[in-house]
Amino acid sequence: MFKKIMLILALTIVPVTAMAPVSALAKSVEKKKAEILEMRGEVLAQLYENNPEAKAMIKSAAGYAVFNNGGINLVFLSAGSGKGVAHDNKTGKNTFMRMATGGVGIGLGIKDYRVVMIFHKRSAFDQFVDKGWDFSGQADAAAKLDDDGGEVNAADTVVGGVTVYQMTQKGLALQATLQGTKYWKNKKLNK
Repeated sequence: MFKKIMLILALTIVPVTAMAPVSALAKSVEKKKAEILEMRGEVLAQLYENNPEAKAMIKSAAGYAVFNNGGINLVFLSAGSGKGVAHDNKTGKNTFMRMATGGVGIGLGIKDYRVVMIFHKRSAFDQFVDKGWDFSGQADAAAKLDDDGGEVNAADTVVGGVTVYQMTQKGLALQATLQGTKYWKNKKLNK
């Protein structure tokens, strides 16, 4: 059953990525890194504006990660992908990463959101960067189109020593899904 679901998700995601403009696929590694770092700056500015306490948490943390993610919910299936960067506060090193989500449940809509993870413990940060993570379980409602609608900003400790903020950028979604999210290093951007 799981293999069938993953196949359906793959068949949903592949056509969407195949439609990407050729010029977007030909971006240089440095340009892609610069875009991710620019996104990180914008997301952190939004986070600090809405949750000023996060700035001190990030400063004192072992490290943090910032991701953008776009997802779609089609009745019983959900899928999404994104990119981001993990920053080691001790060494100053940036590790560029990717993410993918997939799941089953009841949902409808498109959701574009940003995630900031604050790693208070060195072991949690190192495990995230070196081995990636899998998360599952999600239930939410989000709405924001242009400057109208509601915006969700929530902090939640997922694993001991990690605080996660999720901020909706644009989109409209209503879902109750069992969803897995996988994070891993982007080999092309970390050479």
